[in-house]
Amino acid sequence: MAKNEKSVTDLVCEHIKKQKLLPIPVQTLNEEAEATRYFGGDLKEFLAAAKTLGAKSIFVETLYLEDDEFYYDSGIDDEEYLAMNGDFNNECCCGENCKCKKGDKKSKKAEDDDKVDGVLLEPEDLEGLDLSLLRPEIAKFLDRVGESCGVRLTVPGVDHLEVEIFADWYDEFAELVDEASEIIEEDPNGALEQVEAMFKEAEKAAKEEDKSVKKIAAHPPKKTAKSKK
Repeated sequence: MAKNEKSVTDLVCEHIKKQKLLPIPVQTLNEEAEATRYFGGDLKEFLAAAKTLGAKSIFVETLYLEDDEFYYDSGIDDEEYLAMNGDFNNECCCGENCKCKKGDKKSKKAEDDDKVDGVLLEPEDLEGLDLSLLRPEIAKFLDRVGESCGVRLTVPGVDHLEVEIFADWYDEFAELVDEASEIIEEDPNGALEQVEAMFKEAEKAAKEEDKSVKKIAAHPPKKTAKSKK
């Protein structure tokens, strides 16, 4: 597309405006919830859209920072994980003459891991990892858990129109979470190595501090002149 060439969306929106109607940008995030449309503009534009839709009221839902937001979420549930990697707890017990064929269900991923020296991790293998281990700045938001971080506004109707407005501090938190999650998704093994290196460094520092304390304790305080007999 040429630099100044208008997209189909731009052309259609211009046509809608000529008809004295307000084009409302939306995006579908969940195909299973088609009745909900997610507004693509800012608060001012959302309110203008609500008026155009003839709304007499707007639902306001307070959103809160939750503690599970500090941990990596691959978006894959347990069933999907087992489907991709195999259920190794469900082993065949038929012996050599296997009839249930459970013995053939070893995943391709596991077979590949057997062929290499190290284990090749997938992002979902690090499900639940504390993201502050990859982006320490995230930890400063721990004292905000349970605090209001934004609102979800909804224009009721056959197709619910929604928009979420967040506090500036939450936008900063969300950006750090995205950065930490990208580290895992781009290189799971590298992410794990980074965490392990940090733990080793912390363990080394703890041992050095312990040695220092023992060294001081090995020299009892001298008696003062008054205490000598």
